[in-house]
Parts: sequence; structure tokens; C-alpha cells
Amino acid sequence: MARHLVVAHQTAESEELRQRLLELAAADREAEFVLLVPATPVSGLLVWDEGHSEDIARRRAAAARTHLASAGLRVVDARVGDGDPHSAVADELGSSQGYATIVLATLPAGISRWLGMDLPARVRRMAQGSEVIHVVSQAPVATPS
Repeated sequence: MARHLVVAHQTAESEELRQRLLELAAADREAEFVLLVPATPVSGLLVWDEGHSEDIARRRAAAARTHLASAGLRVVDARVGDGDPHSAVADELGSSQGYATIVLATLPAGISRWLGMDLPARVRRMAQGSEVIHVVSQAPVATPS
């Protein structure tokens, strides 16, 4: 049984991420997933959301956990991490017993803050033997209120 760390925020409920996680689960029927949602500052979000960074991340984590579990994925935890995604991943790796895979879901190049900070390469350097999978998801669409 493999344990996978899934790092996402605005992409946490994307079809691209769900599909990639289903592929991992198909290869290992006992796969477990831990979702980590960095508390990205509200000013850094592509689509405005009301609330404080931690509240938004907590709501996103809960919604994504439900979304992924409804697809049959075993999401054993959904956590909110530091507002800096690199620090959030470093904190999680430092406090965990290890992950077989780190799945990093970003927005496309040109609009992704995480790609602008070279997060996939930075996570690969600190992954300590874990495979790092980068999933590019489409930008979320703002829903009218």
C-alpha cells in the first residue's frame, strides 16, 4: 500500500487531478491519499473567494476531500498548510513517515504562481526519494453569486 501526498489549492477539485489520482489508485487498490492545501494568501488566488486564507484553504480541503472520495479514492486526511507552498510541503515531509509519491497540481504556465516560483523543481529537490508528479489543471471559472 502506497501513501501519496497531494498538494493543490485552486486545482484541488480539477478533473485532471482526479484522473491522475485514479490512475495511481488503479495501480494500487490500497493506495491512500493525504491532501495538503496551502493557505495561499487571498491576494494570490486567481478567482476571488471570500474569507481569510486559512478559512478558504479549509473549505477547499473539505470540498476536495469529498470530491475525491466520491470518485472512490481513499483520502485519509485533508490538511491546511503554510501559505507558502514550498514551506507547506517541507513541513509535511518533515512531520510524516514518508510518501511514495508527491502529486503537485498547478494551474497552467503563465497564470500559475507556483510555477513562477519553480515549485515542481524545488519539491523534487526535497522529495527524499519520493516520486514527484506534476499535474497541470485548467484554471477555475468564477461562478456568479
